[in-house]
Amino acid sequence: MPPVPTTPLLDAALRGVLLALLLVLALVFGRDRPRLPVARVGVLLALGLCVQVIGSTPMFEASVPRLWQSPFVAVSVGNAVLFWVFAQALFDDDFELRPLHVAAWLAAAALAALNCAVVAGSASVLAPVTTGLQRAVPLVFAVLAALAAATRWRADLVEGRRRLRMFIVVAGVGYSVGMLAVRLASPRGQLSDSSATADVVIMLLIVAVVAWRMLRLTRSDLFPVARAPAVIPAVMPDRPASPLPVEEPAEPELAPDSAEDRLAQSLQHAMAVEHAYRREDLSIATLASLLSAPEYRLRRLINQRLGHRNFNAFVNGFRLAEAMAALADSSKRELPVLTIALTAGFQSIGPFNRAFKAATGLTPTEFRKQKLADS
Repeated sequence: MPPVPTTPLLDAALRGVLLALLLVLALVFGRDRPRLPVARVGVLLALGLCVQVIGSTPMFEASVPRLWQSPFVAVSVGNAVLFWVFAQALFDDDFELRPLHVAAWLAAAALAALNCAVVAGSASVLAPVTTGLQRAVPLVFAVLAALAAATRWRADLVEGRRRLRMFIVVAGVGYSVGMLAVRLASPRGQLSDSSATADVVIMLLIVAVVAWRMLRLTRSDLFPVARAPAVIPAVMPDRPASPLPVEEPAEPELAPDSAEDRLAQSLQHAMAVEHAYRREDLSIATLASLLSAPEYRLRRLINQRLGHRNFNAFVNGFRLAEAMAALADSSKRELPVLTIALTAGFQSIGPFNRAFKAATGLTPTEFRKQKLADS
């Protein structure tokens, strides 16, 4: 019996380890916060990558008929959409799965399945079109994932989660684009033995780093923890406290030092007295500069001492508190809701209405009618 080549054995061993790690990640996501969208998408993505690992095996691609390969190809291409949805969910604690996300996955998977089973390799005039669209899917959704990361990363106050998220997005985008380039350069879009092994090695490294970082982080670092409504620590004088929920701190509070106490007092003065939250496009960097404090210290204070995970939610708490006070004030009953929203620091009526409804369960108009009727 001739000796078995070492490359297929190495490839099989690497794929076995990768599959085990992906299943561990799926278990972690499903165990910790199974009802959260980010956990559900994480489970689906991990399982989808398992299918991709099996379907991209060189022997599988070379020996299995295209019809039987089509489900594996469909899931593999659909993983690009899942990665985009996963990036959105990671960067937005209020993310919700929408029909658009499901429709995008179904469209990508159906295109890939049709192309693999029927169109590719045929003389159809549709072959170049469907193949081009299929190859564009990973690139398009990698770009969308990067945009999701860029727009929400700065507002995230949980430092460990920020680093994990950025690694996932950068590594995921780089992997998607790199493997697309390799498949474009290979005959019929199939990987050679060496490129397939390189593919599994890169994916294994990415998944291993993600698994290691996730195991080091606390559950509250990764996922939002629901908590009963509490008063925002820095309350505006002569105004009601915001009813927004304050989430569980990412880490146990440490005994505050004098420098942190001074920064906390400066923050309260800036927000409650100087109304810094009214500033247009207020960011964590802008507020840190206003307080003459390093950004990382302010971020740590708001997260670990005040219990907020997102800077925008922290600022909107003050804006909503001012708006609610104005809406409940009988002397301002003729003041338009839009004017109240803009004065409090919101840039337009749409984000104000959504934030207000999420915080109170009422629209601003309904809230005003209820409060004025009770007065």
